[in-house]
Amino acid sequence: MDLPTFDWLLGPEGQAVLAELALHPLNEAATLPELTRLRRTLSPAQAAAALEIALLRRRAVAKFPAAARLYLTREALEQASAAPVAAHRAARLAASYSHVADLGCGIGGDALALAAAGARVTAVDRDPLRLAMARANAEALGLADRISFAQCDLLAEPPPRAEALFCDPGRRAGGRRRFSVAEYEPPLARVLAWRQHTPALAVKLAPGVSIAELPPDAEIEFVSLEGELKEAVLWCAPLARVARRATVLRTTGNEQTERHELAGDPRNHQPSAISPPRAFLYEPDPAVIRAGLVADLAANLDAAQLDPEIAYLTAERHIVTPFARAWPVLAWLPFSLKRLRARLRELGAGPVTVKKRGSALDADTLARQLSGPGTRPLVAVLTRVQGRPAALICGPPLSGQDGSSRDAGASRMPG
Repeated sequence: MDLPTFDWLLGPEGQAVLAELALHPLNEAATLPELTRLRRTLSPAQAAAALEIALLRRRAVAKFPAAARLYLTREALEQASAAPVAAHRAARLAASYSHVADLGCGIGGDALALAAAGARVTAVDRDPLRLAMARANAEALGLADRISFAQCDLLAEPPPRAEALFCDPGRRAGGRRRFSVAEYEPPLARVLAWRQHTPALAVKLAPGVSIAELPPDAEIEFVSLEGELKEAVLWCAPLARVARRATVLRTTGNEQTERHELAGDPRNHQPSAISPPRAFLYEPDPAVIRAGLVADLAANLDAAQLDPEIAYLTAERHIVTPFARAWPVLAWLPFSLKRLRARLRELGAGPVTVKKRGSALDADTLARQLSGPGTRPLVAVLTRVQGRPAALICGPPLSGQDGSSRDAGASRMPG
């Protein structure tokens, strides 16, 4: 899509086409017929642009509640943060700084979140089309009066003046992900150099970023949403408050977001205690694991690890926590497929869910093999216990209730 075509989309004819497409079932089978139909009255560029925006709006619903009013590109949508994640980050910035520059703003997701949080925003991008989309999105959401837009190539020019800087460097090129921070666009080293003029800097990173590539004096935050790891954020002084932070976000029924944070410094930790399975099994949230805060969580739960290299925790009582899921342990045994199948039959297994850490077996295939004729849903957990392959048999996951007495007499010895 080019700027003239986008300008057409913003006009009366383009808006009418988008409104019409919003009413159509745009599944995969309908895409080509819709494009053929549109080309009868529109230019090929106009037809392709309108259909692309209509399709992307449907894909964007998972990230943006107002997706039906937004303008997007495929690559920008893939890199954009989900609205609750962007709002969390924006609230932290806007709480301390009234003017924030969003560098590499793309379609404007973070600029919109910053403006909604109360900050005055300067949104910067070198791509005139993405900048035009960001401006249109600000107008669509009634936030245009809080955001100014500037076209700037941050590879060649310094960022504009602001109290704080936020940068979401490009991490994709031609459909390929860039994993090293040296390959980001701009590279992280260049972004960090901006601290000479504006020390308050936050940088969005890929969740799988190598911590060894990051400055040791900054805070590294890992953020999950609904149990899925979404991103890492580098907070530079004076924004840095701790060494590592795990932030767990969960949306509630009224479209509010609960935020839970666990902070610490894994460089100063003593290793967790190691223990065979006890009454309950905990699986830490991926943000906790990536932040290296499993030992902190274990201490909070009075729990131990099953194996020093595996992030499963075990404890005698269940403590409700937003930082881990929990299952009651019914039995455990050194791994043997034959013995595991027999033990499941003894427990009246119906459908069996297989979870694994430290096992190379295929979970889906094994779940079909292990499910039995009974009515009792069970969970088979394949992992290592003190360095040896093992299988735990658990009941359904606990959901919020105190399970301290549930399955208190469950077998916790091998066999």
